[in-house]
Amino acid sequence: MAHIIVVGNEKGGAGKSTVSMHVATALARLGHKVSALDLDLRQKTFGRYSVNRAAFLEKSGLALPSPYYHDLPEVDQSSLKPGENVYDRRLSAAVAELEPDSDFIVIDCPGSHTRLSQVAHSLADTLITPLNDSFVDFDLLAHIDSDGKKIIGPSVYSEMVWSARQLRAQAGLKPIDWIVVRNRLGAQQMVNKKKMGEALDNLAKRIGFRVAPGFNERVIFRELFPRGLTLLDLKDIGVKQLNISNIAARQELRELIKALNLPGVEANF
Repeated sequence: MAHIIVVGNEKGGAGKSTVSMHVATALARLGHKVSALDLDLRQKTFGRYSVNRAAFLEKSGLALPSPYYHDLPEVDQSSLKPGENVYDRRLSAAVAELEPDSDFIVIDCPGSHTRLSQVAHSLADTLITPLNDSFVDFDLLAHIDSDGKKIIGPSVYSEMVWSARQLRAQAGLKPIDWIVVRNRLGAQQMVNKKKMGEALDNLAKRIGFRVAPGFNERVIFRELFPRGLTLLDLKDIGVKQLNISNIAARQELRELIKALNLPGVEANF
């Protein structure tokens, strides 16, 4: 069966779609069959990224390894069983169709609580939660005191992940490997950065996730979006010499893929 990677949290602007596209494309470039789903049915940033990529590659005559993007199938309401949710059926139908021919399925969730997101989390073998390195985003995981040291209790998103874990346990499935990815880390060892690290390490032990470094803020990500490209595609489109920022960004991606510890994957790009 395909290994399902869900990228989610309930806050926008944390870099979910950027992480989704880079992880999915990195796995494809490593020789794996990767399928992709975007559950943000309104904005569809991951979906647009994939459409942009397909259009650019066709226009350029390039054949670069890419994830296969798939829209959720429409479902006839009359075919639903009593009490069955239409979104449950649409997601389960998509996963059932993609699993036989995929090594990995990458699912990008919206930055809000939806039924689709809730169900997707229960399907996750690996859950990636991108988080801006800020206590504003930390509040998504847990409530803390005014000093940023004492954890008062879990927040809504952590409770949703806990519920997803319970559903998987009841179904006899293996536990979710949950990785919180720290995006937009500051270059300097600032006090806030140190406090964030300590708070995350403390919370990780309490509610069961791993912490991994993600991407710093870089203009290159915004520049690549219209063409659906990633950091790994630059040399293929004629960039002969990467600048220091691009080299550092590739290393960040390499470290992220290593940290995910996905089955059968070596970050040798």
